[in-house]
Amino acid sequence: MISNRAQNLQPSETLKITGKAKELKRQGKSVVSLSAGEPDFKTPRHICDAAIKAINDGFHGYTMNTGTPELREAIVAKLKRDNGLDYDPSQIICSNGAKQSVGFGLLAIVNKGDEVIIPAPFWVSYPEMVRLAEGESVLVRTSFENDFKLTPQQLEDSITDKTKAIILCSPSNPTGACYSKEELEGLANVLRNYPEIYIVSDEIYEYIVFDGDHVSILNVAPDLKDRVLLVNGFSKGFAMTGWRLGYLAASNEVVSAVSKIQSQETSAPSSISQKAAEAAYNGSLDEVMAMRDQFKKRRDFMVDALNAIEGVSCFSPGGAFYVFPDISHYLNSEKPDGSKIETSTELCMYLLEEFGLALVPGDAFGEPNGLRMSYAASMNDLEDAMERFRKGLGSLG
Repeated sequence: MISNRAQNLQPSETLKITGKAKELKRQGKSVVSLSAGEPDFKTPRHICDAAIKAINDGFHGYTMNTGTPELREAIVAKLKRDNGLDYDPSQIICSNGAKQSVGFGLLAIVNKGDEVIIPAPFWVSYPEMVRLAEGESVLVRTSFENDFKLTPQQLEDSITDKTKAIILCSPSNPTGACYSKEELEGLANVLRNYPEIYIVSDEIYEYIVFDGDHVSILNVAPDLKDRVLLVNGFSKGFAMTGWRLGYLAASNEVVSAVSKIQSQETSAPSSISQKAAEAAYNGSLDEVMAMRDQFKKRRDFMVDALNAIEGVSCFSPGGAFYVFPDISHYLNSEKPDGSKIETSTELCMYLLEEFGLALVPGDAFGEPNGLRMSYAASMNDLEDAMERFRKGLGSLG
């Protein structure tokens, strides 16, 4: 008999849509997919060379559970150089991707029945991770008018005597929204009144910020450091998705707890990936910035193309590689056969099956009036996708 824990978990809607798109492609159908959150660039050459050297040098064994000393020192240096944050290597633990860092972090701080505040739209895995930790997600719906960012009043209104943590993601998956210094200060002012609440700050898209510099909540509230679980990694900014390497920076108490969990579940990440990550943080960021500049051009194209479609609204996101347009105008519309489209999920399935366009419905992210489009794709694919999207919506009555 399968456990209740496994039965209660929901599969990733992103992976579901991506899998459906791949299946249609295998059947010979023309499909453009904007569903996956994966850079379409190659990992920079100097990073690959470091991995190849590690292989040739025989660096094939297990490393320390928390990651090699050299990599943790490189992370500490990076946090100081790029973010102005002071950490000791003992406060860093490397994991098999930032997703694992978030998941193990929640397992380390959440007890059964504890509440975790999650602003919606949210990354699909956050509520399921809280569920695995036997906590309760408190989903707070934000507004399109505020670029889907949590306000201090919404945070205050969501806190109860059971609140254990809040998850912040900036730049955001799925919206691309970035919290400003002033917005983070407002949230920090609320959190200062609740010293028992942890802040999980997911900053995996840090290097993909288009207007100004990335701002961490720790830049505006260093006094909250002992309560912040800072999550980052290499997959997005360095186009290293398959290398599976992320990390958590936190208090010694939290890192020690996560380390115990990791030691029993997975142990350390790949030794080769760790050597590659060293090179990433110790080397030039020129290619990272070049990728960011390409993403910015794509963002501008997507925002302009979407806002040119009747009934669609899209704000210009400050980072990541997603747009999250409001498509509520097309909900409860009729397909050519007379049947109705009532949800963003039904709209996305219609666009995929009839127009070969793979998108992720806003339902999966807790925002029924939107959908997520990834522009981590070539400009040719984006142009094709926008034409399919326009035709698809135009076919609805």
